[in-house]
Parts: sequence; C-alpha cells; structure tokens
Amino acid sequence: MSPTDLRVLFMGTPDFAVPTLEAILDLGCQVVGVVSQPNRKSGRGQKVELTPVAACAARHELPVYQWSKLNNESYEALSSLNADIAIVVAYGKILPQRYLDLPQHGCLNVHASLLPQLRGAAPIQWSIIQGHERAGVTIMRLDAGMDTGDTALMDSIEIGDNETAGELHDRLSPLGAKLLRGALERLCAGDLSFTAQAHDEATHARMLNKKDGVINWNRPVQAVHNHIRGMSPWPGAYIPSSKGPIKIHQTRITDGEGEAGEIISIDKVGPTVACKTGALQILRIQRPGKRPVTGAEYARGLDLKVGDRLDGS
Repeated sequence: MSPTDLRVLFMGTPDFAVPTLEAILDLGCQVVGVVSQPNRKSGRGQKVELTPVAACAARHELPVYQWSKLNNESYEALSSLNADIAIVVAYGKILPQRYLDLPQHGCLNVHASLLPQLRGAAPIQWSIIQGHERAGVTIMRLDAGMDTGDTALMDSIEIGDNETAGELHDRLSPLGAKLLRGALERLCAGDLSFTAQAHDEATHARMLNKKDGVINWNRPVQAVHNHIRGMSPWPGAYIPSSKGPIKIHQTRITDGEGEAGEIISIDKVGPTVACKTGALQILRIQRPGKRPVTGAEYARGLDLKVGDRLDGS
C-alpha cells in the first residue's frame, strides 16, 4: 500500500497539531475529513476565530467538522468517510469506543510525552514543572483509556535549563509530525509494530488551571524556577495582589539566601528574590493591566529596595 492510497481522518485543535496535519498532506495521503473543536471568540472585540487546525484545513480546502459534542450525527458523518486510519493530535475530547473502531487501522495518537510517563492533558507543562531532564513524543494506538494504548514510536529531546513550556511546545510539535509521518510510512510498508505500556510505571499530567499559577517562594529555588517556566505561557505564574495577579514570565537561578519572598539584591538586570533555599532573579514581569517589562524596569517603576517583599503584600 502507498501513502497516496491511505484515507486519513484527522482530529485535532491547537497549534501543536498543525505540523502533523501538514506532514500527512505532504506525504500524499487522502485526508477525507478534519475534526476540530468549535471556534471560539477571542480578543477584546470577541471576534470568532478558527481553531488553528480548522484554519489549516480551510487553507487546504479540506472538509471540516466542528461538533460541540460527539453524538449519533457525528458518528454517522464520520462513518460515511470510510477512513482507513484516524490521526488524533490534541483533539480535546476522549473518543468513545465506537469511534475508535471506525477506521480499519484504528486511531493513532501523537502524545507529547515519553509514555507511560505523563499521561493526560498537560504533559509538556508538567515535564518542566516536575524537573524532567528530557521530554518527547510518543506515537500510540488509542484505546478506551487515558493514553493507555500500545506504543509504536517515540523520540526525545533535552529540556533546556531555562526553557519554558511554550518553547518546548514549539520544539516538540514538529518532532511529533516527523514521528507520525514515519509511522504512516511503516504502516504502508507493513512493518509498524506496537508494544504494550508498562502501566505500573505510569505518571499523570492533569489539566492545569489558573490557580495552579500561584507562586510559592517557600520552596527550593529549582522547584520555583521550574514552576514559573512550566506555567509559561499558560496559565502563567503569578503573585496574587489586591490589584490583580503580578505575572512573572522569566527568571534565572542565581546565588543568594534570605527570607522566602524577600528581595535580597537589585542590579541592572532586575531584583533577586530569596526562595526557601537559593534565589531567583526576575528577568521579565508584568503588573496587573500593564505590559510585560524587564525586571530592572519593574524595580525602578516601583522604587523597590532590598528588604522589600515580592509576595503581593
């Protein structure tokens, strides 16, 4: 079988999924339908914008389906496409078994972790928050569980000491596309094999929410630094204050000791804040309702002094 003979149903929603859809098209597969989450309003004008995957599908004049929920209507519509395989990349919903059974070759998923590590909705963020040295992508066959299916291919990259979740996302996305393309080529050649996961070694990466962004200086410096990096760009790490969240976008570990949350030095780069052990220098920060500024600009604007606290008080 040639890739050009393969009828593919693609299911995905965010930016992360777009390179994979492009890779499938570049391989010459017949994309018979694209399923994405409904479009949402965004920005100050609340203008309805296509999801990144829906926008990509529109550019390539592919049929797009955007159901708010999966029901008999969606099942019948997808059944009529007679897809040989479904590719699922950050679609945003768990597929019922009858959908998994539709394609002849099942459903392949591009998951942004080295399974069975970090099953769940936010593996990229949690890989940084938990201090992993490497991150990666796994191609797996979907089953009824949460990222519990058999795996086919995986690859990994080193996480930078100061790399944010957003930056790691942008490196893993094309890696996922490359791996998926390789999986489809192997499938067509008849040599794509699968291995069961070691379920007793599984860890989980639950979905994040805004409350997860609250910074706790009373932790070791590496844990605080990892938290801030893992929360960037969303939901964002912040210090609660009476005027709203003070968002910290970028930090670096430096020398120093002091009371947790206390500014122990200020230089031309920005203020340095003590953690439970060690200290972090603030490189980029944002006051409520203001634009992000450098740590130095923030310190000058508020006339901060050594001994002041950076805890929202």
